[in-house]
Amino acid sequence: MTAEGTTERVLRLLSLLQSRLSWTATELAAELGVTDRSVRRDVERLRALGYPVHATAGVGGGYQLGAGTRLPPLLLDDDEAIATAVSLRLASGGTIAGAGEAALRALTKLDQVMPPRLRAEVRAVHGATDTLLGPGVEIDAELLVTLARACRDAVRVRFRYAGHGGEEHERTVEPVRMVATSRRWYLMAYDVDRDDWRTFRLDRMREATATTWRFPPREHPDPVTYVQRGVTEAPYPYLSRIRLRARPEQVREVVPPQVGRVEDDRDGWCVLISGGPSLDWIAMHVALLGFEAEILDPPELRETAARLAHRLTALSGIS
Repeated sequence: MTAEGTTERVLRLLSLLQSRLSWTATELAAELGVTDRSVRRDVERLRALGYPVHATAGVGGGYQLGAGTRLPPLLLDDDEAIATAVSLRLASGGTIAGAGEAALRALTKLDQVMPPRLRAEVRAVHGATDTLLGPGVEIDAELLVTLARACRDAVRVRFRYAGHGGEEHERTVEPVRMVATSRRWYLMAYDVDRDDWRTFRLDRMREATATTWRFPPREHPDPVTYVQRGVTEAPYPYLSRIRLRARPEQVREVVPPQVGRVEDDRDGWCVLISGGPSLDWIAMHVALLGFEAEILDPPELRETAARLAHRLTALSGIS
């Protein structure tokens, strides 16, 4: 076989090893159309290039691509290449500090090696797509990595945290999961000093350090539900419960998860739980949703809604 043919086969072998956790020599030989002996030689060629291919003997054994000292080339099919390029385009406008520039560099490299037909498809998607994102807060990528590793390894984290008034305090927590909304990143963790679960905004953290103190897993609330409850209710002085004549999915289409929590009710109704800086603010935003509504809590919101209705009627000039 020519050198070009051998190179093509070795690249194909690398692609197969990337697509699945483990392969037997017989399976690889069948996919490549060669003998088991040729597979072993090609595995040695990959190892010589610096890619750690692990071999396990016996029943259930096989070849597995391990983590190495450098990133192997990613061999993508057409659909994967298009999806990767579009994702990188979106990431270039993301909220992780430095990720935008890195995504643009990666997109440039991918575009350079793409066949013209795929490049045209990706550009067609880009040309037909706009993104509507609210003003986000950039998060240092190193902080994300520190917290992600701490969640994975179940080790405590110490950091300085700024409260609503700007004052900073040192916190020690047992992190469970990070939750991202369209605008911010949050950490759900067990606060060791306060002996309770807490939600922390990543943009208010400083000097985060993972310790070597491992902690046993605790029973914990669902992170997404817990963070949603924290960001939609806790920060506001007023909390409302409104019944709406609509399906939950209809309300969720117009009320972002960081603004309100939607619960199923009965007979085509659902309940919206949302906080706000004032009762007027809540009444106005509920009215703008356009659904038939019934105020459950707080009772004084009914008086606020009546006053707002009176002012709007006067504004319309209709007596």
